[in-house]
Amino acid sequence: MYNRSFFQTKLGQAATASILAMVAFVAMSGQMQIAPPFGSAHAATMDCNVVELA
Repeated sequence: MYNRSFFQTKLGQAATASILAMVAFVAMSGQMQIAPPFGSAHAATMDCNVVELA
C-alpha cells in the first residue's frame, strides 16, 4: 500500500486530487434528479403541448 512519503510527492498529490474529484463527482451525481421518460405515467399528468411533424 502507499505510505505517507508517497502522498508528499507530486504524483501522490495528483492522486489525492484525483480521488477527491471522483468522490465529489459521485456525491454530486447522487443528488441529481433525472426527469422521467416521455411516455411514463408521470409525463401523462404534466400539462405540455406535443407537436407531431409529418
